[in-house]
Amino acid sequence: MEKLQLSNEDFQPLHIDQTESEKIAGESTSYWKDAWRRFRKNKLAIAGIVILLLLGFMAIFGESISGHNYRDTDLMSTNLEPSSEHWFGTDNLGRDIFARTWDGAKISLFIGLMAAFLDLIIGVIWGAIAGYFGGKVDEYMMRIADILYGLPYLLVVILLMVVMGQGIWTMIIAMVITGWINMARIVRGQVLQLRSEEYVLASRSLGASNMRLLFKHLIPNTLGPILVTLTLTVPNAIFTEAFLSFLGLGVPAPHSSWGVMTSEALSALKHYPYQLFFPAFFICLTMLAFNVIGDGLRDALDPKERK
Repeated sequence: MEKLQLSNEDFQPLHIDQTESEKIAGESTSYWKDAWRRFRKNKLAIAGIVILLLLGFMAIFGESISGHNYRDTDLMSTNLEPSSEHWFGTDNLGRDIFARTWDGAKISLFIGLMAAFLDLIIGVIWGAIAGYFGGKVDEYMMRIADILYGLPYLLVVILLMVVMGQGIWTMIIAMVITGWINMARIVRGQVLQLRSEEYVLASRSLGASNMRLLFKHLIPNTLGPILVTLTLTVPNAIFTEAFLSFLGLGVPAPHSSWGVMTSEALSALKHYPYQLFFPAFFICLTMLAFNVIGDGLRDALDPKERK
């Protein structure tokens, strides 16, 4: 058998660029960029954002679009059904329900967002301090939270209204007194897990202060659960406002909210059901939008789902 003779010319060196060989096959993305990519794929969550944007737009411009003032009464046009003149009909005082609905949206959304914002500030700071320092500090702070959580909610609202009078800020303060506790517990649990991480120990060894560790390292790394909890706090506050208004503890006249409108429409439910339908529908729609956004954020920010 004849042997095959090979020479150096038969071989060609393979030129490999070292930088090319070290490239990762997939595009490197940050945690938040990857979370946003996954969130965009959730059509329900995107629909929830669109709904909230539309509700916000109508809350600002809805009354001017209607051509009616929510305060104007017309006793000659009471309890009219929806028509081209009054798109949602009129109530028992002849007020345009379309205009009142969007004035109520301002009040309901403001109460919900403001209560959620105050819950966010108080809950994050309280929970982060309790979780970071631990020991006696954690014990005392969380027992205070447990005591506040045990207060009868309606009793707190009634006492505040006796002291401060009926109004928007009274309702917000009543919600915030106990509303921040759930946020504090979630942040505390996250900080308890994160405070022993290597990057926290390294930062502490380099001389970082407690405040820097809290606000630079620990709290930013709990943003995922915080955002999810926040999106679920807003609809809860809106529903609470509607509940209190339904009991007659809502905002005073001439202002209205969705809860006030449902309370006023209940007596006319049998003959004029549309008066209850519109405010109740927008309460449900708003709560649904916030909940699907919260579910979308929970899925998008879950590290286990990252690819």
